[in-house]
Amino acid sequence: MEPFHGTTILSVRRGGRVAMGGDGQVTLGSAIMKADAVKIRRLAGGEVLCGFAGASADAFALLERFEAKLKDYPANVPRAATELAKEWRTDRALRRLEALLAVADARCSLLVSGTGDVIQPSDGVIGIGSGGHYAVAAARGLLAHSSLAAAELVRASLEIAAGIDIYTNMQIMVEELVCPH
Repeated sequence: MEPFHGTTILSVRRGGRVAMGGDGQVTLGSAIMKADAVKIRRLAGGEVLCGFAGASADAFALLERFEAKLKDYPANVPRAATELAKEWRTDRALRRLEALLAVADARCSLLVSGTGDVIQPSDGVIGIGSGGHYAVAAARGLLAHSSLAAAELVRASLEIAAGIDIYTNMQIMVEELVCPH
């Protein structure tokens, strides 16, 4: 799947915490339409972080459906994500939605796509959007060669991505959850 232009979302696990951040830029074609959009949401009473990349209306439709799946499968993010991915892939209207979701709770981090993918990365690092690959590369380097906490690492990685990707800006928002051992 081609990366979506207009955003960068990154999630990292480190030191008993999971952090997810995103930039604030919204583009329409080659024009910046908004610089301070909020692309990270807390769901399930604040226990689940969800970031989105892609068409805004599509992403919001998916966020609503994912939140409904979380109500159907409380405290089971992998099952809720799998059920969303199945519905997304098989439903005639949903199939046309162009977005990706990154979701994380205290136990797992997942990338959810409309092609039916629900992927849990082995290193706990997820990057989506046009700057996602840059942010993942930066995060992996910082994980290996720094002692930054999860939220600081996400912010620094997104700043690096913003210096490379023209669809990513420095208006960065980071959310964090504590992961009990």
